[in-house]
Amino acid sequence: MGQARDVMDRLMAAMDAKDRETLAGCYAVDAVVRTPDHDAITGQQAIADYYSHFWEAMPDVRYERTATHEAGDVAVAEGFVVGTNTGQLSLPTGGTLPPTGRQLRVRSCDVTTVKNGLITSHHAYFDQMELLGQLGLLPEPAQG
Repeated sequence: MGQARDVMDRLMAAMDAKDRETLAGCYAVDAVVRTPDHDAITGQQAIADYYSHFWEAMPDVRYERTATHEAGDVAVAEGFVVGTNTGQLSLPTGGTLPPTGRQLRVRSCDVTTVKNGLITSHHAYFDQMELLGQLGLLPEPAQG
């Protein structure tokens, strides 16, 4: 196991522990995270803020890894974000969604680039339609 995977393991452990300081410390000062709901989140504190809003919306959130891959300075983690929406969820538009009480299990894939023991680039992919559907925010399919 190499440095990229070690950093990915530390990041995932910090996410599960909801350890904001350790999470921020996994990233370089000028790191950039790109997600389906944000084009670019730059810097350790902004990145920690982004993840902490999920901890508020789902205090029991955890990441179920199904696979981890490494190639040079790149690590990839595949799995599911799992939790119960019991807190307000911050929306990219600036508003909030009240708690739905629903259980979530959303596919996720994280691709990180590591330099000098810190993440410099992180692309986090998750299925937005799956998330909205599990929150009960999509219209019911038409009955034929």
